[in-house]
Amino acid sequence: MAAAIGDICRFSDPQKLAGYLGLNPSVRQSGEGPAYHGRITKQGRGHARGMLVEAAWAAARSPGPLRASYRRVAARRGKHIAAVATARKLAMIIWHMLHKGADYIWCRPALLARKFSTVELRAGLPADHAKRGAAYDYNIPEKRAEERSRVEKAEAACTDFTAGWRTRVKNRKSVEKAVQRVDRGILLQHPCRWACPAARSRA
Repeated sequence: MAAAIGDICRFSDPQKLAGYLGLNPSVRQSGEGPAYHGRITKQGRGHARGMLVEAAWAAARSPGPLRASYRRVAARRGKHIAAVATARKLAMIIWHMLHKGADYIWCRPALLARKFSTVELRAGLPADHAKRGAAYDYNIPEKRAEERSRVEKAEAACTDFTAGWRTRVKNRKSVEKAVQRVDRGILLQHPCRWACPAARSRA
């Protein structure tokens, strides 16, 4: 990803990086009318965007705040849209990591070291059996359980935090139709009340 992005200072904010990778939603607007947001633009580095989507699918299977975000969107919009939304969130996290020179706060160090060790061995680097590195902690069940419990608590906290978020109504017409259905139901239940002008004014 760092090779695909290049100099991170080119992007002044995370939104610019998401747009460079084609993960921003397309916007259609005429004059001063309302803006309609559609599918992602798919402009920019397609290979990097594909890697982020694959990483999003992996994040959806692993405990952590990203899985909580994925499940929240998947429950409303479906799995594929949730994966793209998670990929966009990953792009924004990468922007912060590169700008601040920091690691992902919710990573599992032993698991990450184990994956790096596996990649190094597949690349042909010699194995150092006499030295126990950070990857050895993954072989300790207590250490693995401790790291997993930490990210599971973060996932639960993220789920609780977003549980009270209200779903945004798609458009005003749907609200008007809902109000008309409610009024129609009241009219069917109390026809005499709404037939009388005096009763209607008191209501």
